Amino acid sequence: MAWLIMEPVSFRSRLHSGTPLVGTWIKTPSRIVTEVLAGSTLDVLCLDAEHAPFDRGDLDGSIFAGSALGMPVLVRPVAASAETLLNCLDLGATGIVAPHIRSAEDADRLVQSSLFGPGGRGYAGSTRAAGFTRRSMAEHRQRSAEDTVIIAQIEDREAVDCLSDIIRIERLDCLFIGRVDLTISMGAASPKDPQVVEAVEEICRRAAEGGMRTGMFVSDLAELPGWLEMGSSLFLLSSDQTFLQEGARDLRSAFDASASKGIATISRELKS
Repeated sequence: MAWLIMEPVSFRSRLHSGTPLVGTWIKTPSRIVTEVLAGSTLDVLCLDAEHAPFDRGDLDGSIFAGSALGMPVLVRPVAASAETLLNCLDLGATGIVAPHIRSAEDADRLVQSSLFGPGGRGYAGSTRAAGFTRRSMAEHRQRSAEDTVIIAQIEDREAVDCLSDIIRIERLDCLFIGRVDLTISMGAASPKDPQVVEAVEEICRRAAEGGMRTGMFVSDLAELPGWLEMGSSLFLLSSDQTFLQEGARDLRSAFDASASKGIATISRELKS
């Protein structure tokens, strides 16, 4: 009997389908932390090399740990420079979340630097992404063209003003809304400020009209249904550091509650 072997659906295909996807930020430069969370039921992990101290070795180990367990791994680099994007993608990252894309020119450079082609990403067949020479040039280039996820982070007032032009950039997969930095850029006091919320709604609305996917970080999950209704589908929530803190806090609370019951029981026994 012949068996039909189905190729796994790429993360990029899932992103374009509009299926709600949830991932988390990895802010600890440790392959072990990434490995632990790669075994979870999350859809994707994003290494935050913009705000956390990831060096090239840390990125290498973390991307390997995620890919070994079949977990898509995105990287938010310190900057969307060509050499930085090249390194992340050669190491085998699923894609890029590029910070501070402010214009169509920025978005166009991001796309060009993430893909092979004239003036684009430099080619090497000896990388993890190329299977360490096991893939032909044609196969590696095709996989890159089809599967590399390119996400522009919109987190500046000027980016909102240039939104129509950014959305028109071909091969850009998603706009990720950086609401906190957008708050700072707009001179607002809080991400819940009406002008910030209005700007986020405008980004979602105009992206949906242009056939562009959007994603965001949401600190208050009560907001989630509304953003889903507006077409957002990629949510990078919480972080490995938050998981640690919340786990420790929950353990403290559970321990104190149990200890209080035990002390009360002992006290009653002593009195009797």
